[in-house]
Amino acid sequence: MQVILIQDVDNLGGVNELVSVKNGYARNFLIPKKLAVEASPSSLKQMEEKNKQLRKKEEKMLAEINKVTEVLKASPLQIVAKTGTSGKIFGSVTSLQIARAIKDQKGFDIDRRRIHISDDIKELGTYKATIDFGNNNTTEIDFEVKGEQA
Repeated sequence: MQVILIQDVDNLGGVNELVSVKNGYARNFLIPKKLAVEASPSSLKQMEEKNKQLRKKEEKMLAEINKVTEVLKASPLQIVAKTGTSGKIFGSVTSLQIARAIKDQKGFDIDRRRIHISDDIKELGTYKATIDFGNNNTTEIDFEVKGEQA
């Protein structure tokens, strides 16, 4: 029997996926628990329409991510930190400071939990950070840490 899954089912498939299962499994488990519906011509059309809308939404989101990536890579971010006389930073630069700099300088609001810094930044200089947009979309940006001028 062929069914269309409404929810993800372990070891079977994901949402809006057409799968073949045994009749008893479909009638006694999947359909009563509203995990799947029987594959009929009308439900197949609905599944195709949902998949088409999902692809359009993903394409739109990918275009937006590409636009944001181009703006972020255009020029390095400038992060100002308090320093001692030797040029070492008091504390370290965090993903929160990078997120604030992106919002102030580039105009994009990116969650700090999506920004990953490879190592502790405790000195002035140029560094790289990785931003994870989800769905295997990541980008690497440059940022420069400058000392605060008195």
